[in-house]
Parts: sequence; structure tokens; C-alpha cells
Amino acid sequence: MNAPKFWMVVPALLVAGAVGLAYAKLPQPPMDDAAKAKAVEAKAKAADAAKMARAQEEKAMDRAVERYKKGKGIKTAAAAAPATKKK
Repeated sequence: MNAPKFWMVVPALLVAGAVGLAYAKLPQPPMDDAAKAKAVEAKAKAADAAKMARAQEEKAMDRAVERYKKGKGIKTAAAAAPATKKK
């Protein structure tokens, strides 16, 4: 009983494989100077956006750690440093 269901899937897999194979063989179109410049700009813009997103993520992680430590009653290194005096 499972054999007919299996044979229904085979043509779909063959078509998907053929499309993937045909797409993989298509060459990239050559880029002119304007397209190259635009690609460089887009890459720089994406890098800046990623850097900003990472900075925001780090701030959020720091806030979460501080909130966790405050809730658990753990003193942070910044709060403990002024209490220690060196002679």
C-alpha cells in the first residue's frame, strides 16, 4: 500500500532535481562598471547595517545580564570595583 504513494513522489523529485541542475549550469551575466560600483555600495551598506545590528544586540545582551544579576542579587564587577580600595 505504501508503494503507490512512493511512486507519486518520484516525478516531483525528478523535476526538482532537473530544475536545480539547469539553474546550477547557468553562468553569471558579466557586470559593467556601474553594476560593480552599485554592488560595492550595497555590500558596504550591508556591512554597516550588520555592525549596527550587532552593537544593538550586544547592548540588549548586557541589559539582560544586568537585569539577571540584579534579580539574583549578584554584584557586578563595575559595582564591586569602587568598594575595593588599594593602599
